[in-house]
Amino acid sequence: MAKAKTTKHTGKNSLVKRLGAQVGSTSLAENILKKRGDLDNEGKLTKKGKKRNSMTAAERAKDRASKASGRPASDYKYDVKTNSATLKKGR
Repeated sequence: MAKAKTTKHTGKNSLVKRLGAQVGSTSLAENILKKRGDLDNEGKLTKKGKKRNSMTAAERAKDRASKASGRPASDYKYDVKTNSATLKKGR
């Protein structure tokens, strides 16, 4: 997997800042989040956006992997260098 563009803003309540750092523009990040349903047309967090924003980057990565595989998020470990989650050994 490719290396993540940034390791900034990995904590909670950093959804817009994190994506903005990854794509290079806050306005582009906001447009992406609007299309995903995380922000409404006024740029405010939706219910879904608030849930994602309350997660760390690691929690979001584990959640993505969990949804894709159907396995529990606890089965995954986070790699900050790639911003992805992989199965823990023996899982």
